[in-house]
Amino acid sequence: MPLLDKLERRFGFLGIPGLMRIVVVFNGLVFLLVRLSPAFRFTLDLDPERIRHGEIWRLITYIFLPQTDSFLWVFLLLWFLWFIGEGLEQAWGAFRLTLYFIVGMIGTTVAAFFFGARFSNSMLYSSLFFAFARFYPDQVIYLFFVLPAKIKWIAWVSAAFLLFGFLVGTNSYRMALVAALANYLIFFGPEIIHDARHRGEVSARRKRYERSSRSEAEPLHKCAVCGATELSDPNLDFRVARDGEEYCMAHLPKAATPAR
Repeated sequence: MPLLDKLERRFGFLGIPGLMRIVVVFNGLVFLLVRLSPAFRFTLDLDPERIRHGEIWRLITYIFLPQTDSFLWVFLLLWFLWFIGEGLEQAWGAFRLTLYFIVGMIGTTVAAFFFGARFSNSMLYSSLFFAFARFYPDQVIYLFFVLPAKIKWIAWVSAAFLLFGFLVGTNSYRMALVAALANYLIFFGPEIIHDARHRGEVSARRKRYERSSRSEAEPLHKCAVCGATELSDPNLDFRVARDGEEYCMAHLPKAATPAR
């Protein structure tokens, strides 16, 4: 995207190398603190009302709140977050990943303030996963370290659930979902639209070609008398008589003069 290229040239120094590693480490620390003191969670979550009363740290600290109390699940989730973070930074670089993450945070905050969404950081991390699936669709991971699955399959299933929620949810939920995934729509929306148009154009060109092209098994010449073609006998010559019919030389009407 030209705009991103310009931003990166001008503000590239603001990118945070190893951003997702930092996020993962803080998630782990917060998880341990919440295990020691469960009430600590409520001082960090994204609560618009408390933010309006001056607790502005919540605009950042909610991204460090793991959405599980299980040691096993938090280990798997943080490992996966580290994994996709490394892949995205390799594909994008530190600046674009940082920008994508910040735009996602802004979208999540908008969803909470204006539409009452309680996504916390779940949609933010989902948007990271969908971005990873765009870059590495055929990457295979092992669910529970046992079941192999391609990233694109998991992404399609996840997207199906989000689409279902979008279709059956309230208008406020729909708007909140769009706001929370604004980073994905901004970064990949133009590319998705372009790909869809390109596929449509390719499909249309293919159909036009199939309609206009002659099958290799279809003869170009055919004698009106014996039915011989250049496919049945490559040595035959064919002429069009004055009656408009095509004949092989053996059956060309004697009185007819070949049309010029």
